[in-house]
Amino acid sequence: NYEGVGHIEETLPAIAALEGEITEVIFVDNASTDDSVRVARELLPSVTVLETGGNLGPAAARNAGIEAAENRWVLLVDNDVVCPPETLKVLLEAASEGVALVQPRSVLHDDPEVIHYDGGSPHCLGLISLDNFYAPLAQAQGRGARDVDCVISLTLLCDAEAVTAAGGFDEDYFILFEDLDLSWRLRARGERLRLAADVCVRHRAGTRGVSYREGPSYPERRLFFHARNRWMFLLRNLRWRTLFVLAPMLLLYELAGFSFALASGHPLSWIEGELATIKGLKRTLAARRRCAAGRVLRDKDLLVGGPLTPTPHAVRGLRGLFYGALSGLTRVWWGLVRTLAA
Repeated sequence: NYEGVGHIEETLPAIAALEGEITEVIFVDNASTDDSVRVARELLPSVTVLETGGNLGPAAARNAGIEAAENRWVLLVDNDVVCPPETLKVLLEAASEGVALVQPRSVLHDDPEVIHYDGGSPHCLGLISLDNFYAPLAQAQGRGARDVDCVISLTLLCDAEAVTAAGGFDEDYFILFEDLDLSWRLRARGERLRLAADVCVRHRAGTRGVSYREGPSYPERRLFFHARNRWMFLLRNLRWRTLFVLAPMLLLYELAGFSFALASGHPLSWIEGELATIKGLKRTLAARRRCAAGRVLRDKDLLVGGPLTPTPHAVRGLRGLFYGALSGLTRVWWGLVRTLAA
């Protein structure tokens, strides 16, 4: 939690109502200046409050919660997610042998007939190709539990031992791409990730100043984190040969990303993100060596060529046609060079 008192008044009672055997509830707070901690203690008198001492981002907060937890299986819930009572039970049932992470299906809080996140796959441009993104719930394919190659971290049942062995959430990301990065490292080590589509959690508005769903103003901070963290992910995890064969499409995406930032009125945020990548290159290369340890799957086994799945409202009109063309071109290029990737 960070400055989430407006969220937790609905989130925490839902946690208290979860069915199943729960031995502890830990509230990790990133130095909120609102009444979050006081309200959390009022709503759940038995809660353990863990204060990190600063706004360290969700990746660091999740790691702190996992480390403090007494159990092997830990349910991570962001402060803006409302879980139905059966959430824990359904996720545990999906956690079969070799499974490190299980996510529920999430829907929009204010429009629960629309899917928000349903898992996905690592895209060869350093993104997540999302399944059923903004699809009508009634039309979504797939019920029950199924394996996925990438999970979204707003609600996750995690095997703390497997996650810790893989290095946990990489705190350098702060926010955005940290779930893609952890998903990649776990899958590369041969661990399984799953989606439990039989339970739908409701996702509220997200992180102020970073999350985006609709509107004319695209968040400036989100552009920065997108530009920086995407390259952090690519450089930390993909083999050099893979990056080489993908270079033309990576350059084309850079041009598209900068054009989008320019149209959004925040081109400097994109440039600052790119410069931050260069500034942190030494740290990134050190992380790259750590990420290579324990790998059993190749890039070509994990990456997909499409589709690109941006937030629908951000790519309306001509922008949508451009992204559709870029998505199709990337899919064709990946089909041509996939056998050359590492």
